[in-house]
Amino acid sequence: MEGTDPVNKKLAAALSGGAVLVAALSGCSSSSGGDKGPDPKLVAWAKSVCDAVPAQDAKIKAANAAISTTAADTAKPETLQKTDSQAFQDMADGYKAIATAVSNAGAPPGVQDGAKRLQDVVKSFDGLSASYAGLKKQVDALNTKDQAKFASGLHDIAVQMTDLEKQHKSGTDALEKLQQGDVKNAIAQQASCKKVAATASSSPSAG
Repeated sequence: MEGTDPVNKKLAAALSGGAVLVAALSGCSSSSGGDKGPDPKLVAWAKSVCDAVPAQDAKIKAANAAISTTAADTAKPETLQKTDSQAFQDMADGYKAIATAVSNAGAPPGVQDGAKRLQDVVKSFDGLSASYAGLKKQVDALNTKDQAKFASGLHDIAVQMTDLEKQHKSGTDALEKLQQGDVKNAIAQQASCKKVAATASSSPSAG
């Protein structure tokens, strides 16, 4: 199974940007100081967004882990196909759920161009969801009975995963633009987003 193993490792490496993107919703680096906190309406908005994050963050990380695990093994093509297909589906669902949560929350109160910034985030996450859904279809269509064709198809998917780094970067940029000033402070107060920040960091105390 040498033909597929190195390729799946490339695919696993390309997946790593997903967890970083979700962690960008944490606002971890924001200061918690100040004489008065953010507008209560903004805090309520942040809570509605952050409460949706942990479950989807866990789903995306689990998808990363599943592909990394099969990449570490010399798995059969059928096993690789099944694992990668489920992982892509979970990532598509995870990003879609976060996009929906942000969209349902609406524009953050009192933020200039808040509606535009919010739509940029939703567009980015919806785009990622669609991209991963597309990769799932490609994985499902691979011929596991032909080792050479399967390895070639998996290689093509790995290349596309690398190209998705631009989408991850766009999503991160959109989140950073949305999280400015009081928005970041409000998000940083949410226990659910703090949890994501802590688990995303290599150091548990970094958040």
